[in-house]
Amino acid sequence: MFNKYCNEIEKLNGYSKEDILNKKFELFDDSKMKIYYAPHNEIINKKAKVFIVGITPGWTQTSIAYKIAQEGLVKKLEHEEIKKECKRHSRFAGSMRKNLIEMLDELNLNSKLHIDSCLDLFGNKDELLHTTSMIPYPVFIKNKNYAGFGPKILDSEILKSYLEKYFYKEIEQLPDIVIIPLGKAVEEVLEVMISKNLIRREQCLLGFPHPSGANGHRKRQFEENKENLLNIINEYFK
Repeated sequence: MFNKYCNEIEKLNGYSKEDILNKKFELFDDSKMKIYYAPHNEIINKKAKVFIVGITPGWTQTSIAYKIAQEGLVKKLEHEEIKKECKRHSRFAGSMRKNLIEMLDELNLNSKLHIDSCLDLFGNKDELLHTTSMIPYPVFIKNKNYAGFGPKILDSEILKSYLEKYFYKEIEQLPDIVIIPLGKAVEEVLEVMISKNLIRREQCLLGFPHPSGANGHRKRQFEENKENLLNIINEYFK
């Protein structure tokens, strides 16, 4: 949908919530939930070896993506290049990316991929990485980042329609990739997809903690699940 919204993005005077979370970029609205356009989940890296999946872009990612998109449009860059740059800069930005890299390195994923650190997945080895959100556009419940519940994705007709329209289609194009789900809400959907034979359990790093700094149980969850996660990675890359 980038072509549809690029003119409005180029005209932005700032990247605040007032600038972006308004009717110009609104995709869905009811009394509780709002969904807005964001330009960073419209590229699929079919060469990737690792697929990291979140729930939905948060506000931080969204604002970064809009800033990068506008800068690219002002410079008259090709739209495909702009979308790639949006994804590179915004995915899991902030402390979440740092926590994610630390856990993946501790699971020796970097050695399986023949790279120094999983930090490289977000830098000069990003051809090995694909990232997305199950709902590719930012969702807000009562003006707060959607956290995967109230409602759950599979309990909401609108969220389920986005899931099937976008995420299912991405999985079809990345059939044998290792999938790293971020959080219980993502895992629940993957379990349903496994039951429908859309993906294989062996390719999913189930039990991987959400890397958000707000997840106070992250370190404990990681230690509890570490041995099983190591086994999944070792078997997958055998």
